[in-house]
Amino acid sequence: MQDQTLKFLLRRFQEAGISPNHKLGQNFLMDQNLLKLVVRSADIQPTDIILEVGTGSGGLTVQMAPLAGHVITVELDEQLYQLASEELFPCENVTMLNADILKNKNRLNPVVMEKIEELRSANPGADLKLVANLPYSVATPIMTNLLALDVPPKSMTVLIQKEVADRMIAEPNTKDYGALSLWCQSQATVEIVRILPPGVFFPPPKVYSAIVHLEYKAEKRATISDLERWHEFIRAMFFHRRKFLRSELISCFKNVLEKSDVDEILARLELKPETRAEQLDLETMKALCETSYAVVAEKNS
Repeated sequence: MQDQTLKFLLRRFQEAGISPNHKLGQNFLMDQNLLKLVVRSADIQPTDIILEVGTGSGGLTVQMAPLAGHVITVELDEQLYQLASEELFPCENVTMLNADILKNKNRLNPVVMEKIEELRSANPGADLKLVANLPYSVATPIMTNLLALDVPPKSMTVLIQKEVADRMIAEPNTKDYGALSLWCQSQATVEIVRILPPGVFFPPPKVYSAIVHLEYKAEKRATISDLERWHEFIRAMFFHRRKFLRSELISCFKNVLEKSDVDEILARLELKPETRAEQLDLETMKALCETSYAVVAEKNS
């Protein structure tokens, strides 16, 4: 199987009567050195189960298949699915799924998850890793939902919009810091491997992209007492970014806590009412979450 150059891709698209679908975020990475960088960054091992979302023409898949134990690659577009099927036919360890990775914004497709669990059961001890050129419009819900799994991927090495990458690594007191920053950093280490200009894709997107590597850390998650509650809490804290923390907490616990309870929570943590959520670092936000729900439990006891 040859490298998929722009000339190769244009020829195959012409033969199949395919044009890139902008609504589905179809931008194909044509720089072979950058594709190889994605693969190297993912550190694919012979026992790994790789999940790829957005098979596209199979250009990344063919580079991963010889290195992995198994690749599950998911493609929503039926025409691309057929084209990639021809390119990937020789790869015996590749399972292609013509499906949407998401059942809805807050849930992964059960069909895809069943295939992953089937392979995990058949290969005890194998690590699941996400390696993908993610469609920009669904990159955040895909990664967010994967991190919510009981056993998340060991790592995620993805091509995403630079704006999303900036939010994942953002620190307090910056415009990009928010719920996504806290959700990722509370469970993993995150690094931007490379910033990519639009011109390395076909067709070129209107924004810069980034290769991001996220490494899941079980010891980080172990410090979170209730993962679902934590996720709901941080989303609520940034629902209105410019609101003061006191107002955000009152809204979050409406009909559950009195204003005096909220004042007590802030006093316990020595936080000023006019503080904003974007000023709190990860450990302070976790303490705020735990203290708030402790006060709720006290009131209900």
